Amino acid sequence: MERAGITHRTHPYEAPGVAAYGAEAAEALGLDPRRVFKTLVAEVDGTPVLAMVPVAGTLDLKALAAARGGKKAVMADPTTAERLTGYVTGGISPLGTKRRLPVVVDASALEHETVFCSAGKRGLQLETAPADLVAAAAATTSQVADE
Repeated sequence: MERAGITHRTHPYEAPGVAAYGAEAAEALGLDPRRVFKTLVAEVDGTPVLAMVPVAGTLDLKALAAARGGKKAVMADPTTAERLTGYVTGGISPLGTKRRLPVVVDASALEHETVFCSAGKRGLQLETAPADLVAAAAATTSQVADE
């Protein structure tokens, strides 16, 4: 983000690390969970993809498959997610992944002035304008969240 000259802020927080990492981040930072996005690793017709949805919702796998022009999407297991991204579960960011993966951001992100996502480790969130996040991640937007 800095190299690209994109305005952003980072927000550290105490990460208890139980399992609902995104919800923990929203609560710890006192944020509306619709503004905090979790980055999930899925596969569409066998091809890895990152999907970003609000922590208040869930990923609609059929909608993700359609957004990527595929037939079927499945969640990647945590070990595969970590191997593909280079990040630990609960700290997966759509930026700076080990392997460049396509990114789909839920269209609801565009309703907010700024959104939050993992900055690459548990306990650190990145805040930026949704359009800047989409540009930095070379992402597309589509309605892929069920709330």
